Amino acid sequence: MDEISKEILKRASQGDIKAFEEIYGHTSDFVYTLAFKITRNISDAQEVCQDVFMKIYHGLNGFQFRSAFKTWVYRITVNTAINYYRKSARQSKDRLDYDGIIESIPDRRSTAEGAIKSDNEARFNGLVDKLIPEYKACLILREIEGLSYQEIATALKIPINTVRSRLKRARETLLEESGKGLMRDAV
Repeated sequence: MDEISKEILKRASQGDIKAFEEIYGHTSDFVYTLAFKITRNISDAQEVCQDVFMKIYHGLNGFQFRSAFKTWVYRITVNTAINYYRKSARQSKDRLDYDGIIESIPDRRSTAEGAIKSDNEARFNGLVDKLIPEYKACLILREIEGLSYQEIATALKIPINTVRSRLKRARETLLEESGKGLMRDAV
């Protein structure tokens, strides 16, 4: 996500639609990608994006510049995505994600390398989906987005030791689940 100047943020907080459009242009891909990584569903990620930008629009006048704008957007996106994921999971526990299934099927024209990569991504996503939302958010922010422990703590408004313990538990769960998969494959 590109840095956005304080001037643009202040103008947007005062109701300047052009300034907000500029913020949207700089952050929309970032917000969607992060939302998708947490929800693992295209339409859910789109819904989360809409909610996030409404929250940003209405919350900009309260943004105090105590943290980086990017950190503030991380926090809003992750919290919104986690809440949406929980709500969605409660409403339809056994829902199949058609888009996810289609994406995991390798294209006939793809190479063997592409098929292996696709299979590995599908397995990884399946493992990550077994994590509770708090662990999943920390793991995605650390391993995929590359945030430091302190940046994750700031973005999620949790102590750094909580970040460490959630990452540890997430990794242990992934190892345990991947071991179960290996046992099933061996049988």
